[in-house]
Amino acid sequence: MKKIITLALFVFAMFIGNQTLTAQSNKLEDKLEINGKALEKTETLGRSLKLYNNQKDEVYEAFKLYLNTELSLSRNENTLPAEIEKNKTRLENKMKEILTDEQFSKYKSLEE
Repeated sequence: MKKIITLALFVFAMFIGNQTLTAQSNKLEDKLEINGKALEKTETLGRSLKLYNNQKDEVYEAFKLYLNTELSLSRNENTLPAEIEKNKTRLENKMKEILTDEQFSKYKSLEE
């Protein structure tokens, strides 16, 4: 009887562990995808706007935050259009802080 209980507990523990690994795997895939997209956008803007190294780092972080928020908003069924617009506005304001006036106007024309 002890062996059966031990075996049942072991199977239960394996089941719980498997669910945790699956959830962590999905989060890791999302993180890699977000980092890849942020890097791609940063590199594209870096070539177009001739960004400095410190600007590239800040632009990368801004895109990472924007994409991460966009992903979480897209997964939420109750997301309001105002929240999506707020996320876009936050990115635009951050880009305005990072870029020079000339770079920002060029960025705005590229985004349109």
